[in-house]
Amino acid sequence: MIKKKALACSVVLVAVLLTKLYSSSNVEKMPKGTNPVAWQFDKEQKTTAIVDSTERDPYWSDVTFAEEEVPLNDPAVKNKLTTYLKRFSFKKIQSYKMHRKANEYLPRIAKILASYGIPEDFKYIPVVESDLDPRTSSHKGAGGYWQFIPATARLYGLRVNGDADDRMDLTKSTHAAAKYLKALHREFGDWTLVAAAYNVGGGSLKRSIRRQGTESYYDLNLNKETGSYVYKIISVKSVIEHPDRFGYRRLAKANTDVQEDVAMM
Repeated sequence: MIKKKALACSVVLVAVLLTKLYSSSNVEKMPKGTNPVAWQFDKEQKTTAIVDSTERDPYWSDVTFAEEEVPLNDPAVKNKLTTYLKRFSFKKIQSYKMHRKANEYLPRIAKILASYGIPEDFKYIPVVESDLDPRTSSHKGAGGYWQFIPATARLYGLRVNGDADDRMDLTKSTHAAAKYLKALHREFGDWTLVAAAYNVGGGSLKRSIRRQGTESYYDLNLNKETGSYVYKIISVKSVIEHPDRFGYRRLAKANTDVQEDVAMM
């Protein structure tokens, strides 16, 4: 009798675990022939290890976006940010092109944004949107450094016609982007939501906020692209500002050499 009860309990436990494993398409699928109890335990151990290791990393003590706090006390937020930091690491990209472009373009972008009172972190949007390549375009018609669709570009003073496309002009398009970001901030009053609205549109974001009853970007259930948008910006910022932490050893050495030269002056 006891053995039968134990067996029944085991069956129920396995069923519960299987339900959890397959309840969401976003959850990693269990390999065939794997013991579900052992697999789930191993998965939880790996997640805990990631969180524990990041707690010991001093990087996590100063992560912000637009001078606003990122709720890294939430394991889901921290794990998601870790995922995108890995995607922009040297191990994944195997190139210094992003840093070369950033050194060339970002100081000019930051100067224009500052003249409008836009937080400096927004200079990383063109890196995420177009990889700082004005020839980038989308199936929806977005184009240029800031990936404006034609209607929005014209609304903020850019020419988009058969003769000229100001979206491909860094200075003109950045002035237009700054005006748009300023307008979004008047609408939402929160810079993190402004970044999300830049991606998905102000009207769409407002509907999500109203429907879900929360104004926190990190608590909103948004489409995949918008739900990862701020994480990508923060990750790009981190990788560009701290290349040594993410495997860009050549840049780390160059920064050290510059610091030593300055110290000797």
